[in-house]
Amino acid sequence: MNAPRSLSLSDLLQLKRWNTPTIYNGWEQITKQDHCADAVNLEETRDFMPQMGPMVGYAVTLKVEPSNGTHRKTKPTANADYRRYLASVPGPKIVVVQDMDKPRVIGSFWGEVNANVHKALGCVGTITDGAIRDVDEMTNAGLKAIARRLCVGHAAVQAVEFNCDVEVFGRKVSPGDLIHADKHGFIVIRPDEQAGILEASRFMDTNECETVIAAARNTVGLSYDEILANMAAASAQFAKNATAKFQRGGEW
Repeated sequence: MNAPRSLSLSDLLQLKRWNTPTIYNGWEQITKQDHCADAVNLEETRDFMPQMGPMVGYAVTLKVEPSNGTHRKTKPTANADYRRYLASVPGPKIVVVQDMDKPRVIGSFWGEVNANVHKALGCVGTITDGAIRDVDEMTNAGLKAIARRLCVGHAAVQAVEFNCDVEVFGRKVSPGDLIHADKHGFIVIRPDEQAGILEASRFMDTNECETVIAAARNTVGLSYDEILANMAAASAQFAKNATAKFQRGGEW
């Protein structure tokens, strides 16, 4: 199910330099969307490793149901099959896990062991609408986690279905979608939106810094009327720059 990838590792590393709202600003210009509901999480997330900064990678997907012990009997090879799937997909990868027990939290797929296993298989982090545990050990393994909450046990957790569409925090994610995530939440970038996302995000960040933000900070010795006039001019220039960049036929 994984779609062809259009970004190099260098591009992905550069995307990691910005926070997720900045990437959204670039996505907004590429897609001409006037709202974010088509791309970002609709429910609140929690970043358990904000000190690790943003994570960027391609989605690999998994469903779990920790409350249901029968999966261990009916799908005895599921975990091994799931790990082979992980190994078959090039990284960097973000594991997007739909917990079928939601809104209950019975147990966690994630802990010290799975963090180290997934790191070894090229994963940089996870987004799960369930729970994680062993948060310090997961951090030490270098696997970033965005989740609903912490919990103590793992219960009867194992792979139920993988390499399929999932829904987490109100957002559908498909295998191969590009994800950028941090303490603000996450954005899902579809394959046809990926080619220009780096340049668009970089441009919008520079555009803000050179216009509106610069006008708001260069205020020494100015009256409020002068500040307001400068900010109005800067806002107009910001909009003009964006229009000139993103309304050229076929550029994106």
